[in-house]
Amino acid sequence: MSKINFGGVSENVVTREEFPLEKAREVLKNETIAVIGYGVQGPAQAQNLRDNGFKVIVGQRKPSKSWDKAVVDGWKPRKSLFEVEEAAKKGTIISYLLPDAGQIAGWPLIKKHLTPGKALYFSHGFGITFSKETKIVPPKDVDVILVAPKGAGRSVRKLFVEGKGINSSYAVYQNATGQAEDKVLAMGIGIGSGYLFETTFKNEVYSDLTGERGVLLGATVGIMEAQYEFFRKMGHSPSEAFNETVEELTQSLIPLMAEQGADWLLANCSTTAQRGALDWKGEFKKAVQPVFNKLYKSVASGKEARRVIQKNSQKNYRQGLEKELSEMRNSEMWKTGAKVRELRPENWKKKI
Repeated sequence: MSKINFGGVSENVVTREEFPLEKAREVLKNETIAVIGYGVQGPAQAQNLRDNGFKVIVGQRKPSKSWDKAVVDGWKPRKSLFEVEEAAKKGTIISYLLPDAGQIAGWPLIKKHLTPGKALYFSHGFGITFSKETKIVPPKDVDVILVAPKGAGRSVRKLFVEGKGINSSYAVYQNATGQAEDKVLAMGIGIGSGYLFETTFKNEVYSDLTGERGVLLGATVGIMEAQYEFFRKMGHSPSEAFNETVEELTQSLIPLMAEQGADWLLANCSTTAQRGALDWKGEFKKAVQPVFNKLYKSVASGKEARRVIQKNSQKNYRQGLEKELSEMRNSEMWKTGAKVRELRPENWKKKI
């Protein structure tokens, strides 16, 4: 473990050099990792662990589309693919990767198989942090650990296959065996993390819920829609409005920012763009700070957790979600986006 200075603040960071894959395999050589749930993070983490040489089984409800997907991905029924309760019984590390609402529903069954010395692994601090709402309270004689990849399951798998890795946070909530830290670091390396930075269950879920509702998803989409609609109101065409709002950002500017940062991006833009960005970024920052204050308070109070649980536990949740997404998909802005993507050179060539 290294102390790395981030902008003047020292943090605990673990790299693959400090905790190599060989060490991770040694730490977990006697463990059976039972991945419960095969939806978003489950497929990526389970396959990465398997490909890295760990003993992995999958627990999934049968029949279900996710069960069928697991079979397609090479998991063998009765050998490496089991129904949830049997997998939980067999696993010594229970990797609890169901959606938050699913974790609540499945908790009585999982808790029954958390015998002394086992480890309960999460990739999200939701269930533990909001235990008042979720009723997820692990026994005191098991390790409770977390590795949270900073990206969707598809990215976790894609970057692994490409020989790269996605950064992850890690945390130990309960160290019953005295080996929880080695276990969590081994799991982090096993799923293919680029590097691991230390956090707590509470900080992980507070930052995750705020980030998803903020810059990562909610704020970004909201600002895009506001700018697009404003351009259209001012007489700009759909194509122009979309290109100036989304296409240039995602196809040109974000990759450059990811490469070396926002300062480098601005240094490589026109002087007109530089001046405009520096003059106006403060106005936007000032405008949204009150929104972030409100959002973070909503997360910390448990209000967002209660809403997630209430909404996502409804029997018609999927139908309601699809209705909301369909409204977005069929708006002028995102229909324009679909057409713009079709016209990208790489897609045009495929049609020839």
